[in-house]
Amino acid sequence: MAEVTTKPSIDLAAIADKWKGKDGSLIMILHTVQDALGYVPRETSLELSRLTGVPLARIYEVLTFYHFFKLTPPAKYQISVCHGTACYLKGASDLTKELHNITGVNEGETSEDGMYSVTALRCVGCCALAPVMLVNGRVYGGVKPADVKAILNEIMKEGAQNA
Repeated sequence: MAEVTTKPSIDLAAIADKWKGKDGSLIMILHTVQDALGYVPRETSLELSRLTGVPLARIYEVLTFYHFFKLTPPAKYQISVCHGTACYLKGASDLTKELHNITGVNEGETSEDGMYSVTALRCVGCCALAPVMLVNGRVYGGVKPADVKAILNEIMKEGAQNA
């Protein structure tokens, strides 16, 4: 049986109405959309432009200026490696290299099939656990390159069980 995925729906008109006339409304609207969808699709930006009267160019100005906003769907497995000082000194670069060896994904990229993305973070505040890797927000501390494959297999197994 083929996997069926559906994009969550959101009420853009209600979101736009909630923030109408408030300072910083565009950023708050975009945060709300991204929180719900995981990114801000182009068709959503077009609709927000229509609903708010904000030119599409201004919406994209905000979306592309702030690193937080994503214009493409998130990967199924979002992997981050802390590269703060403690993690860096304890081998974060080796974890990033091992992730590339396993997934074929370079830091800052998403695999073509949308399964994996790999990002470097500057500090996650878990210095005592260095080096730290996160998969879909779950923190793994004291990770060695030899642990990476087992962690990914564990997460994928859990995902298959929950499907």
